[in-house]
Amino acid sequence: MNKRWIWIGAAVAVLAALGTFGILALLQNVAQRQAEAREVAFRVVEITEDTYESSVWGRNFPLQYDTFMRTEEYGVETPFGGNVPYEKLDKYPQLRIMWQGFPFELSFREDRGHHWFLFDQRQTRRVQERAQPGSCLHCHSSVVEAYRIAAVQAGLPVEKIHTEEALRKGFDAINAMPWAEADTLVRNPLACIDCHEPQTMRLRITRPSLKDGLVKLANSDDPVPHLPSIERWRAGDRRVPYDANRLASRHEMRSMICAQCHVEYYFDRPPVRTLIFPWSEGLKVEQQLQHYDNYGWRDWTHPRAGSGQMKVQHPEFELWSQGPHANVACADCHMPFERVGAVKITNHHARSPLLNIRQSCQTCHNVAEDELKRRVVTIQTRTAALEKKAKDAVVELIAAIESAHQAGATDEALNEARTLHRSSQFKVDWIFNENSRGFHAPQESARILAEAMNEARKGILSAHKAEAAAKAAGQ
Repeated sequence: MNKRWIWIGAAVAVLAALGTFGILALLQNVAQRQAEAREVAFRVVEITEDTYESSVWGRNFPLQYDTFMRTEEYGVETPFGGNVPYEKLDKYPQLRIMWQGFPFELSFREDRGHHWFLFDQRQTRRVQERAQPGSCLHCHSSVVEAYRIAAVQAGLPVEKIHTEEALRKGFDAINAMPWAEADTLVRNPLACIDCHEPQTMRLRITRPSLKDGLVKLANSDDPVPHLPSIERWRAGDRRVPYDANRLASRHEMRSMICAQCHVEYYFDRPPVRTLIFPWSEGLKVEQQLQHYDNYGWRDWTHPRAGSGQMKVQHPEFELWSQGPHANVACADCHMPFERVGAVKITNHHARSPLLNIRQSCQTCHNVAEDELKRRVVTIQTRTAALEKKAKDAVVELIAAIESAHQAGATDEALNEARTLHRSSQFKVDWIFNENSRGFHAPQESARILAEAMNEARKGILSAHKAEAAAKAAGQ
């Protein structure tokens, strides 16, 4: 009997010891994880305003840098996007007619991602076969270093190289350069310094073009409830111009830094070719067209239709502003937060949310992944069908104007048709070149394409009338 109790006592002691050890190990693990969560960066090297290489930043921020470098990957397709660099002019033949007379008639390839956009820009036929301004580099390179180099070359004292004045002076200098000269000043595609202040990692805007565009937007009457710092500035005395770097919240900045490039823009008249955002009237497509009309602007004159046209770039920020996700930051969906161990980081592998539905979508939508993808693809498929009809109508309008002109119709008789061509092509181009394929604002996209089709059909009727009148007068 005594031996039995001895064995029981020993077993209890062993279990107690194991339990104590397990609890201590658990507490140690919790403490370690809490320490990891507090230590989100590893200060291995000093990062300054002169640290232009992202690989150096990556030594202090290895988790973020690892995801950032994944933008080098390509070969992944979504139903209406991805990063497979195919030739869009072959897939959408209407574009060759719509963009005739403009460099984009040479080539327009699908983007491969942030890692590649400087290399791909250097390889495109638009740069190799046509003269282009240095302004292109503002959205195709890590341009902060180039701004500063160009500013010093233009006479700015070296001790001011890290100031706002340097960014502004360098911006002006690069705008005035031909592409080949400006290209010698840049080394990298998008880099950490383009979006982050090196000491605090605070998000910041470095492109003067966006700063100027936001000032114009703030001074317009366009409601922007998704940008509350602008609404608060409007309610103030307005004596000091709106400054996003000073007034915008971190949530707003998680979209505004994307707007440094993912917008509609144009290069002003020679010789300077300043990069300008057409936001003086607001962010909507009609307001941008009004800006161009007020300024008397055209990128080129269409050789067959004789109408002044604008080649739309990529107005993601503008269309997103009209949609149901306008209060969700761009980074929330395209660069979502994720956990790596105990650390919460922003995933810098910027890409389509369809490739990362769990982190990009399901944090807000308690819906199965397949169902969420189906909803997105349905919106995009319907938008693409409307878009094709609109492009076909615009192409038919170009042919109608050309036919009327060949029949002897005067410029005055064709004025209405050409005005409708300018508007309808701009609108369909606006939706086509916006990379969400309508998802950022489905109803707004459908409305714009419906108006584009309606205007194109009206233009066709007007051109036919002008042709009939010309033929009747010639009999």
